[in-house]
Amino acid sequence: MNLAQEMQRGLKQRAQGRVRGRYAPSPTGDLHLGNIRAALYAWLHSRCLEGDCILRIEDLDQGRCKDGYEEQMLQDLQWLGFTFDEGVEEGGEFGPYRQSERITLYEQALELLKSQQRVYPCYCTRREMQARASRSASGEYVYDGRCKRLSAEELAELARTRRPAWRFCVDHGEVTIQDGFKGELVQDVSREVGDFVVRRRDGIFSYQLAVVVDDICMGVTDIVRGEDLYESSPRQVLLYRAFGTTAPRFWHIPLVLNQEGHKLSKRDRAHGVRGWVDEHGSHDQGRFFGAIVEAMGWQCGESLTLENIYQHACVSGMCDTWREAKGRLENK
Repeated sequence: MNLAQEMQRGLKQRAQGRVRGRYAPSPTGDLHLGNIRAALYAWLHSRCLEGDCILRIEDLDQGRCKDGYEEQMLQDLQWLGFTFDEGVEEGGEFGPYRQSERITLYEQALELLKSQQRVYPCYCTRREMQARASRSASGEYVYDGRCKRLSAEELAELARTRRPAWRFCVDHGEVTIQDGFKGELVQDVSREVGDFVVRRRDGIFSYQLAVVVDDICMGVTDIVRGEDLYESSPRQVLLYRAFGTTAPRFWHIPLVLNQEGHKLSKRDRAHGVRGWVDEHGSHDQGRFFGAIVEAMGWQCGESLTLENIYQHACVSGMCDTWREAKGRLENK
């Protein structure tokens, strides 16, 4: 695979104007209510805007992606009635659709950033970095850029005993994004995050780099995902700029929380598809969707199908709202 060719192909597709969304889960456990709601929002968004929805598997961290989880995840999505226009089972011209099969593209992307002098090797351990780092207003550690200031001799000495991570060199200044759900976010990434990792010391590429490369190459126009990723969006905007393009439209949705007010975990079967099936049986997809829709604040029945939900989105004005918001985002 050739990065330049794949990016050019994806950007050509994006320029055609047809909406291309994606649902991109990680096979690290059973799907829970929050995962399915994110899938539902992404699927509905593409359908309402008469576009395509891609299913991409984000399985870069093989240490967390266990055998059998992807197969179970695909079965659960099929059980619920989800259909995708492209994906690991559907195929498509912008595949492969597993990140573990796209490593060569991320390697080429890193080499491109190296040639632009936009990244540098960092030999700091997590403990060393946190000992020196300041904290942002959000509580995140802000890297102090130590390795960027080291001499060639000092770097060579560290390289004898340590493998480096690679950090993206962040310029000073604010980054502004317009989000279809949450509105405007203004962030000075240099102050709030600092130079961020695009490849870890263990060789695994970061989420930030991989999703940007994938979304460019797949011609993605709209990103619908959980609001836990809202604050990381400006980092991705900087990477889009480094690759010579603009970011897709962002739509960050509220998370589903448990009774303690915490984000749901895939380790909690009580809130997962498997736990639901164990308790209610494999025939009761409708009530499962009913529970999701109730959590969204909709009142449209206790037993639902995807088609019922889509029709509700049409008649309730949700599709019109998305079309209007899309127009506003395009004009900013």
